[in-house]
Parts: sequence; C-alpha cells; structure tokens
Amino acid sequence: MATTERLIKDITRERRFHFRLFIEGIIVGIFAGCVIALFRYLLGASEILRPLIYNMVAESFQAGDYSLPLLYIATFVIIGWLLMKIVQNEPMCTGSGIPQIKGILMGRMNMRWLSVLVSKLIGGVLAIGAGLSLGREGPSVQLGACVGQGVSRRFIRTRYEERILMTAGSGAGLAAAFNAPLAGVIFGLEELHKSFSPVLLMASITAAVTATTVTQVIFGAGPVFHIGDLAIFPLNMFGILILLGAFIGLLGRIFNPSLLFSMNTYDRLGLSGIKRPLLPLLLAAALGFILPDILGGGNRLVDALSHNWYPLYFLIILFVGKFLFTMVCFGSGVPGGIFLPMLVLGAAGGAVFGSVLASFGVLPYIYVGDIIVFGMAAYFAAVVKSPITGSVLIMEMTGSFHHLLALICVSMTAYLVADLTGGKPVYEELLNRAIRLKEKAHGIGASSSGRRIALELVVSSGSVVDKVLIKDIKWPEQTVVVDIKRGLQRINPMDDARLYAGDFVYLLTNDTDISILKEMIEKESTPKR
Repeated sequence: MATTERLIKDITRERRFHFRLFIEGIIVGIFAGCVIALFRYLLGASEILRPLIYNMVAESFQAGDYSLPLLYIATFVIIGWLLMKIVQNEPMCTGSGIPQIKGILMGRMNMRWLSVLVSKLIGGVLAIGAGLSLGREGPSVQLGACVGQGVSRRFIRTRYEERILMTAGSGAGLAAAFNAPLAGVIFGLEELHKSFSPVLLMASITAAVTATTVTQVIFGAGPVFHIGDLAIFPLNMFGILILLGAFIGLLGRIFNPSLLFSMNTYDRLGLSGIKRPLLPLLLAAALGFILPDILGGGNRLVDALSHNWYPLYFLIILFVGKFLFTMVCFGSGVPGGIFLPMLVLGAAGGAVFGSVLASFGVLPYIYVGDIIVFGMAAYFAAVVKSPITGSVLIMEMTGSFHHLLALICVSMTAYLVADLTGGKPVYEELLNRAIRLKEKAHGIGASSSGRRIALELVVSSGSVVDKVLIKDIKWPEQTVVVDIKRGLQRINPMDDARLYAGDFVYLLTNDTDISILKEMIEKESTPKR
C-alpha cells in the first residue's frame, strides 16, 4: 500500500519528481564518472605496462635467464586463480554485465550492487589488463548501473525510481567509458529500458552528461579513437556503403552463434575452477610474443589501422585472430565485455573491404579510413541490432560528426542483412542463455524474486491493450493500474477507462510479470487473419 501511495505521489507531483531525478542524475553521474575514470586509468596503465613486460621477458629468455619467464607464467596463473575466486564469490560479475542489467530491469535477476561493483572493477582490470580480448564498455555499463542502484538504496527510493536510476547509471557508464554522452543516453533507451518517458530522459541525460564531464576533466575532451580528420565521403559513392553494409552484416551474423558455441564448449568440456580463466590467459601470454596487436580491448589497433598501411593477408590474420581470441576469452566467463572487440572486428573487416576495393581502383585510398570507421558502426548494428546507438556511438568516438548520414546508411544495411538472415540481438541471446542456465540449476522461476514493483509502460499502437477498456484486459494476477497519463492529462484508472496508443500506464505488479506486461503493452500484436 505504501508503494502505491508513493508512486501516486511521485506521478501527481510531476515537477517535484522531475527535479528530484535531475539532482539524483547528477549524483549518479558524479559517482559513475569517478568509478569509470578509475577503471579507465588502470586499464590504460596496463596497456602501457604490457609491452614493456613482453620485452623484458623476451630479453631475459634470449639471454638464457629463465627466472623472469617463469615468474611471467606464474603471474598469469595467479591472475587466473584470482579471477576464479572473484567469479565464484560474485557470479553476477561474469561476462559483459549488460545482459545482467537487462535481466534486472525485466525483473528476472537480482544484484548486490556493492559486491558487484567491487568484483567487476577488480576482475575487469585483471582480465583486460592481462591482455584478454575483452572490452571495458560492458563492465562500465554494469558499474554505472551499480552506482544507480546504490544511490536509489541510499535514498530509499521505490523500485520504479530505482529502475530509472539504474538505466541512467548504465548510460552514464557507457558515456564515461567512451566520451559519448549522446550514445549513452540512446543506449539506455534503445537497448536497456526499451521505452521512452520524460522522467527517464531527465535522469539519463543528466547522468550521462555529468559522468562524461568528470572523465573529460581527467582524460581530456578528445574522442576515444584518434582517427584524425577524415575526408567527406561523396554521395555518388554511397553504393559502396551498401556493399560494405552487406559484407560486414554477413561477418557480424556469425558472431553470435560463435559466441554461444564458445560458451557451450567450455561447459561441454567440463572446464571449471581455475582451468576456465587459465586457458585464455595462457593463450594471451603466448600471443604477446606472436601477435600482440589482438590483445586487450583493441582501441589502439583501430588507431593503427586508420594511420598505417597493412598488406591484405595481415589484415585477414588480424580479423581472424581477433575473432577467435575474443570467442575464447568471452566464453571463459571472466569479467569483460564484447562491445570494444566488436568495434575492432568491424574496423578490421572494413580495412579488408577498403583494401580490396582500393587495390582494384574502385575506391580512392583517401576514403579507406572512412570505410574503417563505417565498418565499426556496421558490425555493431549487425551484432547488437541497435543501428541508431551504433551510428551515434561511432560518430562520438571518432569525432566524425560530418558522417552521420553515411553511418546510418551502412548501419541500417548491416542491420537488415543480419535480420534477414535470422540474426538476433547478442545481449538478448546472452540474457536468455543466462536465464535458462539459472532455471536449470535452481528450478523454474528461481530467477525471479516475486517482489512488488512499480512500472511505467507506454501503450504501443496496435498492442493488445490499445483501444481496450481496463476491465476487459487480462492483467497478470495481482497487477493494479495505478494511474494513466495522456499528454498533460491524468486519466482516472477506473474499470471503464480506455487505453490508447501513447498513454503512459503506471502499474503495481510482481517483478515476475514485467516481461509479460511489456509484451502486452509495448509490442504490436500479430493481426488476426
């Protein structure tokens, strides 16, 4: 009853609620920015330290002194043991973190925010710093969500407000990781929350801008990728972008099945304990002397591809090596994301495409750098199935603000190719896999808590509740319609009230029914024949 009263109070006192979210968004942004700044600093230091260690070990080995190489191998074993302990202590810190946040927002998972924040921060630095092909963005999103949940718990907010602050924190984490505030906001709306509302936008924009400001004060305001000035891609060559989108879309189409195959292979082989993280770690230890370009997240590789010329065979080796190594690393389940490795694969695929066209005289060499940038957006769109987020993200990460039209063109093409060939969003597939494994281990429904939660949903045109009386809708058990907002007007949620597309519906329900309600209200129903 108290939850219902607090929800109605927040809805009816809209301006006060907006102002409170504005202040809380700033608080979330400040703390998220500080946490991500620490994360970025430690990872940056590891990228500088790693090549120095490889040189010292190689020189020691050549001189016949094997003490340093043995210590080098022992260090990787210790890191593997630490990662094993971290994952065993806090299973929610495994992998990217984005599927877990989606699961929490859907009411299918729970998280101990402080434990996850500490575990993800330490585990991510150890795994990525050791050279595993994993990205910082997934952990940054989860770290930001932990901050949002922590702020909500500190101020004793409702579950409805907590979901808003977690979404805002997630976007702030992405924004701080890549100096991309607009992409952070869009990612939170398009990929995580899957809906739009003024209150959500208020908190998301405030948190993303604040977090980005914090990291820019520390690291500077420049883009993450140092591509330099790119030539404006001419409109009469946009046909090449269609071909590029189709090519990268097909490359991206094999990413998700390969990722799931890698994770399932670890399970099938029965690799557990220290064996699971140790396999990719020892592989990283060897690759440091054979192909160091594919180690780590890969943002320096993108810079190198855009500034240096590489023969076609080496570009293919880079793509295949980065792809396979990413599969091995992510399949192990250690903390680390796939966001940045995806972008690197897109850049490498674009470099292959551009090199082939340039060698045949179809594409002037001056535009190969453009193709590399467009390849990143296309690969992201094909794998994540979020073309708008991908286009805006790459625009902000590279500073290519004059190429938005080209980015959207190639992203939509790659998205359509992946969609027509049966591709599914990678984070949805990872979430479904995690839920299946949890239900298998603990029993059906064990992944849900059954807590009462307040929910805000927007009625979609053509959904099963559009133009239907409240009393005629088959609501899940114990679901109560608390309020309805239609533009600036509040509608009394009586049984004879009718819902229309665009209405904001405020519900009190069990968190186990969030997915059902979102399906009912926010998705277009299949027309009857």
